[in-house]
Amino acid sequence: MGFSLRFGADAVRVLEQAQAFDGHFSVRRLTLQHRCFDGGWSAPLTREIFDRGDAVGVLPYDPVDDSLILIEQFRPGALRGGDSPWMLELVAGVVEPGERDTEVVYREALEEADCELTELLPIARFFPSAGACSEQVRLFCGRVSRAGVGGVHGLDSEGEDILVHAIPRREALQLLREDRIPNGHTLIALQWLALQGESLRERWS
Repeated sequence: MGFSLRFGADAVRVLEQAQAFDGHFSVRRLTLQHRCFDGGWSAPLTREIFDRGDAVGVLPYDPVDDSLILIEQFRPGALRGGDSPWMLELVAGVVEPGERDTEVVYREALEEADCELTELLPIARFFPSAGACSEQVRLFCGRVSRAGVGGVHGLDSEGEDILVHAIPRREALQLLREDRIPNGHTLIALQWLALQGESLRERWS
């Protein structure tokens, strides 16, 4: 018998909900109660939830030369202390209402890395910060047929300035071991690749 969580969505009561902020992103203020492990209900809790929409990410992989396509770009949220706010990342983008995940993956790969993908495999879906944010991220690995390595890409209208790298799989996994990948969705995808890389190359070769 496998593990299962104690409670589901029916174990939460939303008592009140209001829009606290509505801009490029939005914030909701909830008053709620949830079931406790002793069988009772919690006292009413007030929490702010950051809504930024769901996102997808893709790890483009070339099985011919056993390399990854990763992008480098500036991230203002990482501007702290002496750390560089430029990050080595997967290709990623926000899923707009009515869009399918795969549509966004193929579009963002072209926009951010001039990268064409011929096949996708799902990696994982997760909440980056479920204590405060409603965003769910869904990750894929994509088989590369072409990429704009060394080029600078992205949409001027979104202020994107994105440098495209081809990095051997062994080197990328070494960066992972050395704790040099501080970006969450990239960490998860590379951990998956550390487990699946050999069988993936055999499958796509």
